[in-house]
Amino acid sequence: MTTFLPSAGGYRNLRAYQLSAIIYDLSVIFAEKFVRPGSRTRDQMEQAARSGKQNIAEGSEASMTSKETEIKLTNVAKASLEELLLDYEDYLRQHNLQQWDKTHPRILRLRKYLMSDEFMKAPTKYADRLSDEEFCNLCITLINQTTYLLRRLLESQQQQFLEQGGIKEQMLRARLNYRNQTGRTSQTGLTDSHKENDNE
Repeated sequence: MTTFLPSAGGYRNLRAYQLSAIIYDLSVIFAEKFVRPGSRTRDQMEQAARSGKQNIAEGSEASMTSKETEIKLTNVAKASLEELLLDYEDYLRQHNLQQWDKTHPRILRLRKYLMSDEFMKAPTKYADRLSDEEFCNLCITLINQTTYLLRRLLESQQQQFLEQGGIKEQMLRARLNYRNQTGRTSQTGLTDSHKENDNE
């Protein structure tokens, strides 16, 4: 059967989604380990981390029928992770801990580890051994990597919209192509083009 709907989903294969799921798991562990139970900050961190993951998935699923919704939800995911980033930066500042910059001696090793198969297969393996400073910097690095990927994803989604249009445009193109290819006949046995000629 001919279909005009584009494929949707596939978000589980996106590295941005995979990293966002890891960020969520790590943030739950961090909050339980270092943030006071019942605090507003704890709830906000967990909700922001979850929102990042969920909106990537929902945006991907929505892409079949609404490119606008896909772009909107991808942007919400990025904004949620940027909110979470501020929470980790605030924690470091408020506890007089260091935020590692790109010149810090441990940052290159950390980035290499986060790109490894070892980390992707067992991202929480060393979570119980990390200090709060190490934990924050690990999550900050992951969030920066993920928001970079989401910015690239947003650019790609916008380009697809410019090239292909929204679902209504795709439906119209599909309908016109179908009529052109099949010479669709009416119940009277006349093609649409014959009917138009008869009416002249």
